[in-house]
Amino acid sequence: QVQLVESGGGLVQPGGSLRLSCAASRRISSINAMNWYRQAPGKERELVGTITSGNWIVNVADSVKGRFTIFRDNAKNTMYLQMNSLKPEDTAVYYCNADLGGFVYWGQGTQVTVSS
Repeated sequence: QVQLVESGGGLVQPGGSLRLSCAASRRISSINAMNWYRQAPGKERELVGTITSGNWIVNVADSVKGRFTIFRDNAKNTMYLQMNSLKPEDTAVYYCNADLGGFVYWGQGTQVTVSS
């Protein structure tokens, strides 16, 4: 099992940056894959991107390529989502999850609002 806690959301102007954190309750170095998802009002939850245990970044959504990046700090058991050049359409609740061999655990989400 693992507990995940997201933080770092907030209100930011278009063109701004935010860094989200996903802190895990256990060592993440052995977790196969960790993901960032987001869900905008009235829309389905969508995958933002995945980081594997080998630190490969895969499954990045076309809408965020070149603007968002995912990285992890195994020493801190934390995954991050660095978001740059934010747009109003990035407004959503952002969630992290961890895939432990088929068992998927989710955090509670953090709100990101991009507005002037």
